Amino acid sequence: MKKLFTLIVSLWVCSLAAWAQESIPQVIPALQNWKGYSGRLVLPGEGRIVIEPSAEAQLGEVAATLADDLKEMFGRMYRVTTGKPSRQDIYLYLAKPDKVLGEEGYELDIRSHVSLGASAPKGVFWGTRTLLQMLYNQPEGLQKGKTADFPAYAHRGFMLDTGRKFFSMDFLESYVKILSFYKMNEFQIHLNDNGFVEFFNNDWNQTYAAFRLESDCFPGLTAKDGSYTKAEFKEFQKLANRYGIEIIPEIDVPAHSLAFTHYNPRLAAEKKEYGMDHLDLYKPEVYAFLDTLFAEYIGGDDPVFTGPYVHIGTDEYNIKEVEQFRYFTDYYLKYIRSFGKTPRLWGSLKQMKGTTPVDIKGCYVNAWNYGWLDLETALKEGYKVINTCDAYLYIVPGVNYYHDYLDIRWLYNEWTPEQMNNGFEVEKGNPDLLGAMFAVWNDRVGNGISQQDVHARCFPALQVLSEKMWRGDNRNRMPYEAFEKLCHNMPEAPGVNLLAKVKEKTALTPSEELLVFSGADTVNTVLDEIGYPYAVEFEICPDAEPVTDAVLFKGPHSVVLTNWNGTGKFAFRREGYEFVFHNYRLPAAQWTKIRIEGDGKGTSLFVNGKLEERLEGRVGEVYNAKWKRKDRIWYMETLVFPLRQIGDSMMGFKGKMKNVVCIPQEKEVQ
Repeated sequence: MKKLFTLIVSLWVCSLAAWAQESIPQVIPALQNWKGYSGRLVLPGEGRIVIEPSAEAQLGEVAATLADDLKEMFGRMYRVTTGKPSRQDIYLYLAKPDKVLGEEGYELDIRSHVSLGASAPKGVFWGTRTLLQMLYNQPEGLQKGKTADFPAYAHRGFMLDTGRKFFSMDFLESYVKILSFYKMNEFQIHLNDNGFVEFFNNDWNQTYAAFRLESDCFPGLTAKDGSYTKAEFKEFQKLANRYGIEIIPEIDVPAHSLAFTHYNPRLAAEKKEYGMDHLDLYKPEVYAFLDTLFAEYIGGDDPVFTGPYVHIGTDEYNIKEVEQFRYFTDYYLKYIRSFGKTPRLWGSLKQMKGTTPVDIKGCYVNAWNYGWLDLETALKEGYKVINTCDAYLYIVPGVNYYHDYLDIRWLYNEWTPEQMNNGFEVEKGNPDLLGAMFAVWNDRVGNGISQQDVHARCFPALQVLSEKMWRGDNRNRMPYEAFEKLCHNMPEAPGVNLLAKVKEKTALTPSEELLVFSGADTVNTVLDEIGYPYAVEFEICPDAEPVTDAVLFKGPHSVVLTNWNGTGKFAFRREGYEFVFHNYRLPAAQWTKIRIEGDGKGTSLFVNGKLEERLEGRVGEVYNAKWKRKDRIWYMETLVFPLRQIGDSMMGFKGKMKNVVCIPQEKEVQ
């Protein structure tokens, strides 16, 4: 009887917990608290966003962005006005300062209308992100209730290595919106870096290196295969500010600096054992070069780097130069400060111990590695600390070290920003531990990784870390499986679909309708592309004299070709890479049924129901002269399938097609 009673009580508690969880609005990150009222508020398709009159100047942009997002996500047409709220309005206001809510917290009260206020515009903006998520997850009407919501950590960030892989400005702008939708507030752009010399014939002169910003002071320095103009980088920062994101530009010196020594070989360290990617810390010419370079972006009345922070790198220099490295670091911390900016840096000074003083007062440091600089040491020495622990928070696509995908289940269940991989955990509430940042490093230059492949790795991590850094603890946390389901069902951001999700099987041409292409015809479809995992099927009959390298499908990021190099083979191109199915040649002047399947690991070609070839697992080997060993590179032969148009007006397919269908598959589990 006692066991039965215990079982009944246990089931009752679990049911009560489940009911309580369901009664709280399902948003990411979760609300700090919620007091529910009875009933729901149904907002109209056309309505008003009303701003408190005294706050019109401060909240006008927030309201305009919300109106844009309501239209983008739901097709709702809302006009912005000032005054007092009426039924079914969205009311935005500024309140008195609140120590608990701070500048990012907000109050949301949903009754006969939505009332959203904060002590600063950023808090109101974060509240609009919660409102949009609630509308998305509650199509039957908003739960009535109220919350006073605020972040546990002030700095919630993501770093992207654009030096070794170029990311388009469109991608960066989309990422601002994604980060913002999940209340992440810092985006660090790593603007220069280089590949590993062993993958370039052990020759530094052949090794890939790039600096991504336009430079007037050093014409020829900027990468030729992808870069950002000063004007567009400034506009990018303006967009980020509108969405509550602080852009942290990083110029990484004095290591990882091959782009600079390619430009001027005299800047390279004299000791060849250090590598050509090391600047010479003793040469006045190096300091003159870097002074000019930094001043180009942070000097003047209208600087290119518009925000308060500038990151100077300073990681992984050869440890034989401890004292001069410390001198160099101190020099550039002072130099950045002289322009009124707050310097940031990678933690290296635990490894680079010495007597040369380094003034770290007010500096923000990425504590990234136990050996170079861990949390405990950074806090003892007086830094403002961002936990960027490499063992937990580094994504390096397609390698056999660090993470290809972060361990998001473990992060959700166990990790906190106080943890590093040495087992040490900082006491909660330390005012100098400001938050955390996860990072993507594109170490293997040329491995075929695409922007969308990187995003597929980042987005799940971003959702989990958003939850852990805003909410801050594990009280009343939903089980991981429920959280994972919520994550999968959530959009990326208003108007953003980098994963190219397609909800259901979609016929892109009417059943059995014959499409005839002359080589200059196009057919537009209802979809831009379809992401992993998917299948695309079609029946095809090429002309008796098919066009060479004919565009069959075209989308925003890729193209699919037939008759590659006149061989009858299928191929696809994206971001400067070309991938070919070598095992099959499409016959001319006869009908063939084709199915192409894609996932996050590779791409498969099926012909008349039979698998002909799978592009996955290609590995290259090189000799590492420094360590006298073989190193590997794993190639990514993936495709987010392009669907925006069939054919092309200039290099299009010539022949007939029918029954073009795209089919989303079951969600992948990493």
